[in-house]
Amino acid sequence: MRRIGFLVYPGFQIMSLSVTTVLELANQIAGQPVYEIVVASEHGGLVATSIGVPVQTSPFGEDEFDTIIVSAASDIRPSSPILLEFIRKAEAGAARRVVTGCTGAFVLAEAGILNGRRATTHWLHARDLQRLYPEIMVDEDRIFIEDRKVWTSAGMTAVIDLALALVEDDLGVEIARSVAKAMVVYHRRAGGQSQFSSLLELAPKSDRIQSVLNYAKNHLASALTVEELAKVARLSPRQFSRAFSLETGQPPAKAIENLRVEAARLAIEDGRHNIDEVAQMTGFGDRDRMRRAFLRTLGQPPQVLRRNARLAKALAAE
Repeated sequence: MRRIGFLVYPGFQIMSLSVTTVLELANQIAGQPVYEIVVASEHGGLVATSIGVPVQTSPFGEDEFDTIIVSAASDIRPSSPILLEFIRKAEAGAARRVVTGCTGAFVLAEAGILNGRRATTHWLHARDLQRLYPEIMVDEDRIFIEDRKVWTSAGMTAVIDLALALVEDDLGVEIARSVAKAMVVYHRRAGGQSQFSSLLELAPKSDRIQSVLNYAKNHLASALTVEELAKVARLSPRQFSRAFSLETGQPPAKAIENLRVEAARLAIEDGRHNIDEVAQMTGFGDRDRMRRAFLRTLGQPPQVLRRNARLAKALAAE
């Protein structure tokens, strides 16, 4: 039984509670109570969320937890000294992990436990976190980061990816995958994945162009010529090119390159395939063509991204 302390405070964001759903489903799928979840606050009793919905809590007092999860808030404001001291003691003492998502990183930063560590938060707030706490190595382009038992994640739904990673860390990949399936989400996005999505940036207005993008993402290894994509859209190549550019703001060739770079970047940082294999899988054909696309889009060659990913994993394991 792992005792999980979910710490809340007035004005916390109700979306943070999605972490507890992941742990609840893990208990059900494991067939035994693996996690005991305690929603705790400084004084106990009802604590109002940012939208006004009250949540019943227990006082955290001198309790010890295997993992403490600090909730996030819509408004970043100074934290209670008692909450900060409890977090410091937990990190220095019995807690195996300290976890937070989104703006909860500001609470951990205020407590001082992110100093000298890598961390992330919602991209909207990442630069403020770095400015206010220069001793933190803030990476604004990650879904989640684990650095020496302290876990932080990007905003909103990224906390689900983080929670699935915790379950995988505790119970293995199969149970984590089953939880993801039960929640009708993709098996979690890797921590190294970018918070930014090429598909989201394109944001087409019609289902016709969206279906083309979905097709392209699922067939990156094929040529994906204008003629091929136009057939998916049921338009002539000329009509398709015009409609695609009007709806997405990019010509088809540039959009496909961005999708390929995004997929190749994830595969390179994952490290399970060599660079030549990644180039083939993502439709670049060879490493030189992929390298040129990386330099145009990311400003760095694939080898640098792979080296940085390996270094980050090594630091996290220390």
